[in-house]
Amino acid sequence: MSGTERPMSGTDGREEERTSGQADERTSGQADDEQPRWLDEQEKAAWTGLISLVLLLPGKLESPLRQEHGITLFEYLVLSHLSEAPGRKLRMGELAFLASGSLSRLSNVIKRCEQRGWVVRTPDPADGRYTLAELTDAGFDIVREAAPTHLRAVRGLVLDSLNTADQKALVRIAEKMRIVPDDFG
Repeated sequence: MSGTERPMSGTDGREEERTSGQADERTSGQADDEQPRWLDEQEKAAWTGLISLVLLLPGKLESPLRQEHGITLFEYLVLSHLSEAPGRKLRMGELAFLASGSLSRLSNVIKRCEQRGWVVRTPDPADGRYTLAELTDAGFDIVREAAPTHLRAVRGLVLDSLNTADQKALVRIAEKMRIVPDDFG
């Protein structure tokens, strides 16, 4: 059971209900004695499709970047956002948000990128409490080389199979479900 289906009929379901109730309380604040709201067929299909996208798509997008350029998808997103920023620099918090990562994850990736000569960190001259990440020329070269690879993957795995209405629906859904990392302030 994936935790979304009703317990199988033919059993008393008590053990499954206790297990599901405990999980529900941790994730939704639902008390153990309340019955879970089971998914109907449409909801189950939507959930299964979403979780498949969330779990499988990043690896499929990352694979060509790793094979052809030796970088991860998150590294590419970080470098790409920096390449599009004014002066090729952004505050670390803003960059974490744009790349859909936590500040701690970003900090580790920026450290690796600094070691490769792709990024430098400096205090923000406007407010020294903040740190800026700045893309170097070498980092920009990596983005320029990897961009066609990433674009082919995005088109082949996502965009080319969606019509305009599907793409608009995806944007609308993403806006409704906007999830930001816990440490983004």
